[in-house]
Amino acid sequence: MEWTDPDLAWSAQQYKFTELMLPVDKIWTPDLTVDNAVETEVKPVSSDILVSQDGTVQHSIQMYTTVVCGINLFNYPFVTDACPVALNGWSQSSCGLRFQYGNISTVGTSRGEWRTLSVELHGNENRLDRNYLSVTMSINPFNTVVTLILPSVLIMVADLVSFALPLEGGKRSSFKITLVLSFTMSLLILTDSLPDTGLCSPLIRYHFCFCLVVLVVSLLASMIFTRLSVDGSLFCCTLLKLEATNDTKQDISLNGVATVCADVSTEVASLQKVVTFLENMETANEGSKKMQLFANRFDKICFWIYFCIDVIYTMCFIAITRTEFCKINNLDFWSS
Repeated sequence: MEWTDPDLAWSAQQYKFTELMLPVDKIWTPDLTVDNAVETEVKPVSSDILVSQDGTVQHSIQMYTTVVCGINLFNYPFVTDACPVALNGWSQSSCGLRFQYGNISTVGTSRGEWRTLSVELHGNENRLDRNYLSVTMSINPFNTVVTLILPSVLIMVADLVSFALPLEGGKRSSFKITLVLSFTMSLLILTDSLPDTGLCSPLIRYHFCFCLVVLVVSLLASMIFTRLSVDGSLFCCTLLKLEATNDTKQDISLNGVATVCADVSTEVASLQKVVTFLENMETANEGSKKMQLFANRFDKICFWIYFCIDVIYTMCFIAITRTEFCKINNLDFWSS
């Protein structure tokens, strides 16, 4: 800092040196304030201060401050936002210290996940006590993309490709259950990786909720189509009735064979019963094939519906990320 104090000036006749060092605690030094600070600590670089002949004072300090700033995390991890640092002098209603900035530069622009892009001075000509530094920061998205976004996209693509698996045998349902469990593990990682919600909740939270709902609905649809293609029905009671009918027919056929052995005169009737039983089996097989074709047809329709939903969702997601749905006013600490 540099300022002029007329009380510290002297003439060459009084003292021949043009500069001298004074203890910093023996002269007046300006008090600086950070209007939006939570905690501020000011330390002088040296215990001495340099004073020139005309009263110009040069003083260096180190200020450690923590400021209140709301970051717009709606597009997390692709976040770029600015935080104000309202560094000013103390002021009263009509008098006080007016702070004028000189050159501004940044030191150490990268700190872990966050990176400082630029620092700019914003001032108000009508209100000299409303100056602030606008610090623009961004997040390195690589870690979040690799650990969260990429796995979710790959799981959704795998779920879409899983429609190529046959409905019979339950292989598709088992595969989809594995995908749901894998996505649940990604949700656990999400809760630990995402920052606090704050004023603007990250859009990626809604993305994971949508993906989980789509995966579960896809799993339920595959289970229904599998049951429909195998049994021809969606209810357990119908399956039990069919099995009971088949057992009865088998008993009838066995009784018919026993009757043939016992009485030759009933051979024709027994053969007729066997033919009827085989015809019923063939009719049941034809019905099962029709139900299987019916289930496969609906499965293809479900695939294209699922594909269209994914495409529409991707387009909407990209469009939303390019618009501003959330704005944060970080200058609300000034009442007027």
